[in-house]
Amino acid sequence: MAARSIFVTLTRSDRNPLRSPFSSIASRSQKVICEEPQDSTEELQTDDDDLKSRIFSLRLPKRSATNVLQKWVREGHSITISDLRQISKELRKSHRYKHALELSEWMIANDEFELSDSDYAVRIDLMTKVFGIDSAERYFEGLPPTAKTSETYTALLHSYAVLKLTEKAEKLYERLKETNLPLSALTYNELMTLYMSVGQVEKVSSVVEDLKRQKILPDLFTYNLWISSCAAALNIDEVRRILDEMRSDSGSDECWVRYANLANIYITSGHLVNSGSSSLVESEKGITQREWITYDFLIILYGGLGNKDKLDQIWKSLRMTKQKMTSRNYICIISSYLMLGHLNEVREVIDQWKHSASTDFDVSICKRVSKAFGEIGLTEKTEIFGTLLSEECDAIDESK
Repeated sequence: MAARSIFVTLTRSDRNPLRSPFSSIASRSQKVICEEPQDSTEELQTDDDDLKSRIFSLRLPKRSATNVLQKWVREGHSITISDLRQISKELRKSHRYKHALELSEWMIANDEFELSDSDYAVRIDLMTKVFGIDSAERYFEGLPPTAKTSETYTALLHSYAVLKLTEKAEKLYERLKETNLPLSALTYNELMTLYMSVGQVEKVSSVVEDLKRQKILPDLFTYNLWISSCAAALNIDEVRRILDEMRSDSGSDECWVRYANLANIYITSGHLVNSGSSSLVESEKGITQREWITYDFLIILYGGLGNKDKLDQIWKSLRMTKQKMTSRNYICIISSYLMLGHLNEVREVIDQWKHSASTDFDVSICKRVSKAFGEIGLTEKTEIFGTLLSEECDAIDESK
């Protein structure tokens, strides 16, 4: 997997658990093709015979969800728009985009359903996934003015960002600003994520400036993208300034504090310092120091959010790249697991580090991590990690 593709993959599936990521459906002019006869829908019989169970029993994309809906109605059952929205949401989580798209077609075909801005936004995202970006663009342009809202604009911007269509994304962003529609941090985060994924980190700060000019409150994802861009450019003074700004932000909560603490531990123990050079060192197999730092701050983000599942996913993905890791990568994930109290995972990562063929285990760096925890007042973490380190060092001595 290419280096920047990892970043996009990891930031797309669950980048903002506080908001619904876009997942979409189909257009009036482009129907989902059902590759089976009307009466040949195969359904697995289940004890719970409800609409969701019938749709989820379709094992292959070519099976028709539309047929299931039609049969359900013929049997005398009703279907509400809330039912369709909930089933569609679960289908999208399962990456069953074609079936979700068929549910959208059903919603559109039935005039009694009143579509919301979110329904249109979801539709744009799903059209991109099922039919491609050209179809999504045509659908967006064909929407009535009342449906061209901040949500639908942001949905199309999201599609451009996923596909790394920078020029199209920038044009749409400028067009969106001219509409004077009310925006949220999510719109700006999409563009910043795009710039990070294509390596144009220098453009992130200008997006933040736009956000502030519009008096829009940044969220934790905004701050992480901004801090990541500065850290990747080794502008550490700016990173520390932004962290101070975060602490004084009215939206600061437990997650923000945990994030700021982890960022400080990473910078301190990793000995990140300012650099006047814009050309960072390449690793042997192509991942730059800039990109490694970006991945580290993705770990810090989910450590701040307390999302262990995401930490597990990111770390597993990074290890699967077979790229040469740095000691900073190890201390970043160790610090995050330690902050959340997952000591078994801390031990596992230390064991992976000790057995790494490319990066020597460095107990002195681990001791800097322990000291950094103490400097921010987390003395209990310092003591726990110190004990764990002593056990690991004893194990190393016994193996010699």
